[in-house]
Amino acid sequence: MSNYLTHGRIVGGVVTTPDLDAALADYHERLGLELVDHGPLTADLAASWGCPRSAGAKMATLQPKSGAHCFIRLVEAPLPADFHPTRTYGWAAYELTVQEVFGWPGRLQGSGFDVVGPPKALEGLPYFIPMQVLGRGREMIYLNEVAENTPTSDLPKANSLTDHIFIVILATPNRDATVQWYEHLLQLDVGSSYTLAYSMINNAFGLPKDHRSTITMVQKGRLPIVEVDDYPESATVRSGPEGTLPAANALVTLAVNDLDALPLEYIEAPVHRSGPVYGGRRAATVRGPAGELLELLEIGR
Repeated sequence: MSNYLTHGRIVGGVVTTPDLDAALADYHERLGLELVDHGPLTADLAASWGCPRSAGAKMATLQPKSGAHCFIRLVEAPLPADFHPTRTYGWAAYELTVQEVFGWPGRLQGSGFDVVGPPKALEGLPYFIPMQVLGRGREMIYLNEVAENTPTSDLPKANSLTDHIFIVILATPNRDATVQWYEHLLQLDVGSSYTLAYSMINNAFGLPKDHRSTITMVQKGRLPIVEVDDYPESATVRSGPEGTLPAANALVTLAVNDLDALPLEYIEAPVHRSGPVYGGRRAATVRGPAGELLELLEIGR
């Protein structure tokens, strides 16, 4: 473990995909992430995530070339026929800090990534230039080039062409209650809120282009972590076979100082785990207020 890991830091995200080999080529050859582990999802890890029926699925673990302790784990799973990105509660997107964002549409041509939002500056948010892509599992990935820090948070500039996940986006039916859950139960801080015309939400729900949504940042000090988005009432719970990982952006892992100090009901008791993500540390998973799977990696003991 490195000094990169502090309370609240994003350790990684799990993505489900219908074709692991093809997705691995996309993430390794196109995004430039390094393959650091490969093998089936073990039964005990799947059970700890509350997804025992996902046990045995093919899985690959990737890390940015910068060496940041942040991983994307690809897990092979069928894509539900009724799944539509950005229309259900739970993890909606992972935001990666990257270099040269305006060159990314060309780099991704012919891959399994579909550009759904070309690079552009956002109204009222001059701090980074984002673009959005969908992968083979209809997972949403933001590729953001950081321009400057915000008044209330520090944004990381990429140390490799594609670097670590620095914000995860959570879709919720009750933004205020969700923010309070992360503040009080995970010992995080409430950051700034913004109201803006959010094209990803508006396009997904067929709303007018000028429809405005409110988002709130949850952070630790000046470290941004979770962007909590208000979703329209027509959003639904993410469906899928019982006992399996959710579709697309399936699970997020955060670092915490002490699992025992958090007033949470874990799916299974914390256990020590090996491998690149865990490094022998304890981990446990909880379901958040929007139904999201949140794995917590203990770093302070």
